[in-house]
Amino acid sequence: MKTVYDFTVKDRQGNEVSLGDYKGKVLLIVNTATGCGFTPHYEPLEAMYKEMKEKGLEILDFPCNQFADQAPGSDEEIHEFCTMKFGTEFPQFKKIDVNGDNADPLYVYLAGEKPFEGFGKGLKVAALSKFAQMNNKKFGEKAYIQWNFTKFLIDREGKVIARFEPTTDMDKVKEAVLAAL
Repeated sequence: MKTVYDFTVKDRQGNEVSLGDYKGKVLLIVNTATGCGFTPHYEPLEAMYKEMKEKGLEILDFPCNQFADQAPGSDEEIHEFCTMKFGTEFPQFKKIDVNGDNADPLYVYLAGEKPFEGFGKGLKVAALSKFAQMNNKKFGEKAYIQWNFTKFLIDREGKVIARFEPTTDMDKVKEAVLAAL
């Protein structure tokens, strides 16, 4: 059976990194963007990382510019923005595509393991759904990432145990991470 440990990704400098290096850790894998309405998620993500890193949490940040061009900078510009504005210390990897012909294989796997089930309900959700439909040709397709700051929770055995859309309250994400630790 395949796990996230079977994948290799690239760090910001383009070096290959085996996700097998994270065996035994709980992972929260996130596709991010610096110009998105959800960019403030970096703050609670960093707080979680500081609080739970010693307990075995790793947050893996994958910038992506596929949704309304909201991560337009170079890998170094994105990293500088995140460290200066949010003080992020968790690993940030090379900018990738999460959907389509050039999608990183890790994200094809993640989306296949935990398909999209909707953004939820409410006015904010309705507005995001409408915006996402205009900017994402594959909106609503279950095996696709729908927007920035989609989060996947991986257990210590490398299995995908949860998917959180960007509209999921960060307290709920934190509860799930704590339970996985």
